[in-house]
Amino acid sequence: MTTIRRARFAELDAATLYALLRLRVDTFVVEQACAYPELDGRDVEPGACHWWADEQGAVLACLRQLAEPDGAARIGRVATAPPARGRGLSTLLLQAVVDEATGPLVLDAQAHLVPWYQRFGFVISGQGFVEDGIPHMPMRREPPAAPHARGPTPQH
Repeated sequence: MTTIRRARFAELDAATLYALLRLRVDTFVVEQACAYPELDGRDVEPGACHWWADEQGAVLACLRQLAEPDGAARIGRVATAPPARGRGLSTLLLQAVVDEATGPLVLDAQAHLVPWYQRFGFVISGQGFVEDGIPHMPMRREPPAAPHARGPTPQH
């Protein structure tokens, strides 16, 4: 059974932290052949939250949520281990973040994943760019509008 978990950096045990970072390095540095420092310092920020899909203690998918200065939450580092791909684990993770969001969500989607993010209500929010040879599109999702409070019934 898959369990969706989340924790701040200080709440992560060493084995889970290692598994999260290993999955990210295997995906973004090794598999995508992008030689860049995966450990960018943002994992330890006070507003950072790490989400992962866990089965019997094994980290199968993950994402990172960061607090941006403008109040938005930035989603990034969405990854699924190769043996677990095609099972909808990243969908479960992203839906959990969307369900709990109280403000805007932003991300930089790899261009081929734009339609997937659009399923969650994200829209393209700027010009595309290339990072480490991979085309990306900035995207944003606004929180649903709060229902209008019903005022007193007008008197006639």
